[in-house]
Amino acid sequence: MAISAKTVPRGKWKRPTARRVAAIRARLREIYGVPVIEPHSDPLGELILTVLSQSTNDRNRDVAFLRLRKRFAGWEEVRAAPVEEIEEAIRPGGISIVKSQRIHDILEAIGDPLDLDWIRDAPLEQSQRYLCSLPGVGRKTAACVLCFSFGLPDIPVDTHVSRVATRLGLLRPGAPFEELHDEMAALTPPDAALEFHMNLLRHGRRTCHARSPECGTCGLRRMCPGKLQK
Repeated sequence: MAISAKTVPRGKWKRPTARRVAAIRARLREIYGVPVIEPHSDPLGELILTVLSQSTNDRNRDVAFLRLRKRFAGWEEVRAAPVEEIEEAIRPGGISIVKSQRIHDILEAIGDPLDLDWIRDAPLEQSQRYLCSLPGVGRKTAACVLCFSFGLPDIPVDTHVSRVATRLGLLRPGAPFEELHDEMAALTPPDAALEFHMNLLRHGRRTCHARSPECGTCGLRRMCPGKLQK
């Protein structure tokens, strides 16, 4: 059985209080702990990895990424290769024809030097705008690059994060993804973006499923206005 949420008009929506957000974060930490993930300082690798993650699982994404890195000596070589060779390398990741063209187009758009390290010290909004100007790159992909590469305060909102956060009353039901990202960034403390993302993601995968959420055993049941009623 799924939980359905009717769209709430923007004018009738009230952002949750900082106290409520802090309480939910604290409860998630009690359940899942604090993720031990250090920023890896490889924004270009994270960008390509996130493209490969679209419409597939983590295992297939990782296999595709490793095959790509093994086949080509560097990103310049990937950019110079025929799209068909990129497609063959990433085939285990699914929809490889689309992804191979997107990877090629992104690398072409970045130009020379083929490097994104500058975004570490750039204003956050400038980095967001630049990344979202690249072919096929949206707010979620940009947030993954900023958050996982450098620990910057942008929080990726995927289907798990948006579902859990909406059911918890953190996000407006029916809001477009652009608004979801803006709202999650606004309500998340700058130093907690990675932690909050990972714990909401874990909760969505383990308990707060799309079709059959396990509300009866959920550690956030008392805090959740969207829980199933018996």
